Amino acid sequence: MNEIREAKEAGKEPPYHFVEVMACTGGCVGGGGQPYRSTNRVRMARAKGLYKEDEGCVRRESHNNESIQNLYKEYLGAPNSEKAKKLLHTSYIARPMKIAKPE
Repeated sequence: MNEIREAKEAGKEPPYHFVEVMACTGGCVGGGGQPYRSTNRVRMARAKGLYKEDEGCVRRESHNNESIQNLYKEYLGAPNSEKAKKLLHTSYIARPMKIAKPE
């Protein structure tokens, strides 16, 4: 955040255009989609189960997934091809800050 702030103050292009912040207790495992009144014990048990499941997976990286490889081979061409960029990538544009006025 300091690098972004310093770039803005210097009138330069920020080094990052998107910053994701994990604010849920337990990260994604304890994220917003979890049942109400979940406890840290439940979150820890869920995380342990997810990590155990992940360790047993043959393919743990999306680019090594046979279905993804076939999708590129049969339809998208190569990673970063024009079709892949058009269908899978997004872009952001600067928008002015709008401050809500009290009614």
